[in-house]
Amino acid sequence: MRVIALTLTTLMLAACSSDPQLMNPGAGKRGPDEFAIVPTKPLQMPPDLNMLPTPTPGGANITDPTPMGDAVAALGGNPAQLSAQGVGAADGALIAYASRLGRDAGIRQRTAQEDVEWRSRHSRRLLEVLARTNVYYRAYKPMTLDSWAEAERWRPTGVQMPASPPRYREQGNVAPVQNAAPVLAGD
Repeated sequence: MRVIALTLTTLMLAACSSDPQLMNPGAGKRGPDEFAIVPTKPLQMPPDLNMLPTPTPGGANITDPTPMGDAVAALGGNPAQLSAQGVGAADGALIAYASRLGRDAGIRQRTAQEDVEWRSRHSRRLLEVLARTNVYYRAYKPMTLDSWAEAERWRPTGVQMPASPPRYREQGNVAPVQNAAPVLAGD
C-alpha cells in the first residue's frame, strides 16, 4: 500500500511542475548530436605575416569553423553579409513607417514574460508529462489564425486570393467535395 501511495505522490508532484516547456525536444535522445561536431580548418602559413589580424581576446580565430559562412559562399553569396549589423537600405522606409507612432524599447522582454506566463498556464497535464508528449499546438490553438475563415472573409471584397487546398476535418479525413468546391462536413 505504501508503494502505491508513494508512486501516486510522485506522479502528482510531477504533474504540478511549473516547467513552461511545451515542446519536448529531449524526448527520444539517447546520446550526443553527431551533427554538432564541426572540424576546425587546417593551419596554414599565410603568404604575408602582416596580413594576420590583431589578436582579440574571446574573438574569432582564423581556424574557427564557420559552417554558415561556408554554406553561403558555396551557394554563391557573400559570407560577410552574415555579420552585417544595422538596417539595410531597403528596409529603412518600412522601419520608419512602423515606428512612426513611437516604439517600446522593452517590447521583447515584455512579450517574452507574457509568453512564459501563457505557457505556464497551458502547460502539460499529468499524462502528457508522463508520456513526454508535445503540447505546443494545443496550448497556442486559441492564437492560431483560421486561414479558411480569413479567406472567406476577404473573397467578397474582390481581393485576389490564392487557390486553397482542399479543406480537412480535425480528424485528418478529407472533406467531401460537392460541385467541385471543397466543403467541410458539417458546414
